[in-house]
Amino acid sequence: MTPQAVLQRYFGYSQFRKGQAELINSILSGRDAVGIMPTGAGKSICYQVPALMLEGMTIVISPLISLMQDQVDALRMNGIPAAFLNSTLSAEAYRATLSQVFSGNVKILYAAPERLETESFLHIAQELPISMVTVDEAHCVSQWGQDFRPSYLKIADFLQMLPVRPRISAFTATATQEVCEDIVRLLGLHEPFRMTTGFDRENLYFGVQQPRDKFHALMQILHEHPNQSGIVYCLTRKLVEQVCDELCENGISATRYHAGLTDEERRANQEAFLYDRIAVMVATNAFGMGIDKSNVSFVIHYNMPKNLESYYQEAGRAGRDGSPADCILLYSGRDVRTNQFLIEHSSDNAELDEATRAQLRQRDAERLKQMTFYSTRQSCLRQFMLDYFGESAKPFCGNCSACRTNYEQRDMTIEAQKIVSCIYRLNQRSLQFGAAALTDILRGSKAQKYEKFRFADTLSTYGIMADVSEKLCRAMIQHLLAENWISQTGEFQVLTLNRNSARLLRERCAISLNVVKEAPPEEKKTRKQEVSENPELFAALKECRTKLAAKESVPAYIIFTDATLRDMCQKLPLHEMAFLSVAGVGQRKLEKYGEPFMDVIRSYLREHPAT
Repeated sequence: MTPQAVLQRYFGYSQFRKGQAELINSILSGRDAVGIMPTGAGKSICYQVPALMLEGMTIVISPLISLMQDQVDALRMNGIPAAFLNSTLSAEAYRATLSQVFSGNVKILYAAPERLETESFLHIAQELPISMVTVDEAHCVSQWGQDFRPSYLKIADFLQMLPVRPRISAFTATATQEVCEDIVRLLGLHEPFRMTTGFDRENLYFGVQQPRDKFHALMQILHEHPNQSGIVYCLTRKLVEQVCDELCENGISATRYHAGLTDEERRANQEAFLYDRIAVMVATNAFGMGIDKSNVSFVIHYNMPKNLESYYQEAGRAGRDGSPADCILLYSGRDVRTNQFLIEHSSDNAELDEATRAQLRQRDAERLKQMTFYSTRQSCLRQFMLDYFGESAKPFCGNCSACRTNYEQRDMTIEAQKIVSCIYRLNQRSLQFGAAALTDILRGSKAQKYEKFRFADTLSTYGIMADVSEKLCRAMIQHLLAENWISQTGEFQVLTLNRNSARLLRERCAISLNVVKEAPPEEKKTRKQEVSENPELFAALKECRTKLAAKESVPAYIIFTDATLRDMCQKLPLHEMAFLSVAGVGQRKLEKYGEPFMDVIRSYLREHPAT
């Protein structure tokens, strides 16, 4: 069979997405491969298709226990023999899986990196023909990645123990050039084929809000997504508990997930979310890696994350099936300070030496700065994000809050000179302050903490921007930081001057800032979700799917995604060949589910003969 025939037969798609065919063909030719593809771009297809075509078994190394269960369920549903080995299995289930593997009844085996050192797993790898080893979430191998895992460093040793070196493929959603080079070097890849498909996901709307009342803003967003599945990320466990409790009190179907819960409660809450028994998951970043839930319609960050890599990965859990989805960040200056504290007091990577930890803290501080620039940006958010990942983009995407906001351009050249002059005057006194304190000084704050400096009597720039609102003054300072006219440094992120600061004063450079106009009352900050052409039929198909999922004890999206149901609504298939033309329907799913869903469509057409 050709790769395209395998894709159609087992996965129900007639065409490969961008980059998939190139990666698959390179693997089939015997080359190692590295794929950097955004969440939802179809990374798993890139190793699952060749795994089915190669002789022997493919081992997929993944840190994501929840992903293993999801992937294996989905593969089995498509008629593909797959299994996983991880700590969730009982001793009896573990032995049964090993027996299946040794009997040759498993084509794709998922394993956590910690399994690689066990005697039983090494026995499998050394006795059975291994055609390929795939490393998922490959950025975890690099200490410069956002989620470094020391266990990933043992993968190279495992590969050297194999009697015959298999081809190796590595995949991740987010990797800078530096991290990509680490993946190649640390996994020992041989002149790999490299493919970066691009980071843009056009179906996602990116928005940033700076509300006075975050919970009120959250409730507004949830009311715009009734009965839809979504994730709300919070920075701390305490905040997860608080937000979840308040949502439940306000009639929202919500549950929680963080590392402070028992394994049993985390598992139960995650299952309730995956099976659509609960609509909203409130969680720390401990939740979500590898959750292949296709119908997540929104991801809301109640707090700003500490870097764009994490934000992009977490926000990308929305709209995995290609349907429109909203990714909204609720920002406040307090989020910056909380992240600074978490960075300085992080206990991660405890086995690293102090010099390396200091390097990582410095890197994290710089990434936090870039995340702050994104959160306070007045021009296209998508352009900023893509530029950060090394991809050029147009200055207007039309699908982010900045591009959809009614801005007017304001000349802030004079204000910029005042801000730089104030920093200079303070530096003359060997004083340095952060953005909040500088705003107070520029606006002439009467707060007691400034009295000892006698600014009112001795500092010419004290109160020089008293006519500018606090919010606008802060926005101007953030704009100067983002455009590198001034700098931030040190643990407390104090403001300092740089070469551009002098040029700003000397050359009187013109600087402008986008300022929000009053929006019409009816204008919405989030995008309404696409509605099926046949909402009644769509609801009936979902009900059919829910019953089948309950009968088989799997999440509904494992049977068919919402995107597949929408395609059924458009194509209205009534016979087998027509049903096979629906995106996401393969031969196995046709045989197993074709009749129940076509019966629903037939019933709908009888009641609506004019459709």
